[in-house]
Amino acid sequence: MKLTNFVAGFAGVALTVLAAATAFAQDSFPAKPVRLIIGYAAGGGNDIIARVVAGKMAEGLGQQVIIENKPGAQSIIAAEFVAKAAPDGYTILMGPSGPMTMNPATYSKLPYAPLRDFVPLSMIGSFPLILVTSANSPVKSVKELIDFAKANPGKSNYSSSAAPFQLATELLKLKTGTDFTHIPYKSSGESANAVIAGEVTMTIADPPPITALIKAGRLRALAVTSAKRHPAWPDVPTMMEAGIPDTDIVIWTGFLAPAGTPATIVKRLQDEVARVVRLPEIRERLNALGVDPVGNSSEEFGRIIAADIAKWTAVARAANIKAD
Repeated sequence: MKLTNFVAGFAGVALTVLAAATAFAQDSFPAKPVRLIIGYAAGGGNDIIARVVAGKMAEGLGQQVIIENKPGAQSIIAAEFVAKAAPDGYTILMGPSGPMTMNPATYSKLPYAPLRDFVPLSMIGSFPLILVTSANSPVKSVKELIDFAKANPGKSNYSSSAAPFQLATELLKLKTGTDFTHIPYKSSGESANAVIAGEVTMTIADPPPITALIKAGRLRALAVTSAKRHPAWPDVPTMMEAGIPDTDIVIWTGFLAPAGTPATIVKRLQDEVARVVRLPEIRERLNALGVDPVGNSSEEFGRIIAADIAKWTAVARAANIKAD
């Protein structure tokens, strides 16, 4: 009986110590560097945005935010890696629309489920996509691009590095009756360079890696996918203005942590991301990239993810788009 009491007492003490240690770990977070996992190569849109935010985030957390690029498989590799990471706040995902809402719409099976395996932290920003050709291309408008594709079905192709860009282009093909061949690349930066080099006819990409190339006169912007003209490119028409209706596409990117991450740590990271995104200098840098800063709550971000999964699933089914 005494041995039983001893074992029970020891177990109780052990549980108390464990609970205290867990509480201390949460209260002292972060006590070491935070790893930010990006599912695309360096130079892509998400990589650029992450590097704008990471420095100021590190200042607020008092620890380094170390960026790790794990490109490949439409960011599935990175998402699976973070989904299986310890839920302690030290490994977080740069989770854009592609892996969070479009992969579930286009893949019949994924090694992660966005709503089950992650807890949203905060959205960083949203942005339209831009349809571009090489500045050296004879194509100078969306109409001329469509005419070229119809006249040269075997010579028309496009580059893309993620589901949003592929879905947007496939939607364009459906609306115009054209046939552009898909050529995959590891980042939207590489996709843009392929257009400049003449390897592909065009690309639809996110603003950060191509804005400077447009301003430098190396790429020609033909249209934006927002419902209205974007203040970053007031002279670039919308797809509607270019004669292609029902192609309004605005995507986003943000940070997520593995499911099971303690609420206190989620709140700490959420508050830090939102704080950084609201800094005037960060807003200015994001705006210069064509990104509209957001910085919302975990709950708000979660609702957007759920709604967009439903939206893109409907689009993929209607267009019979399957990634596998």
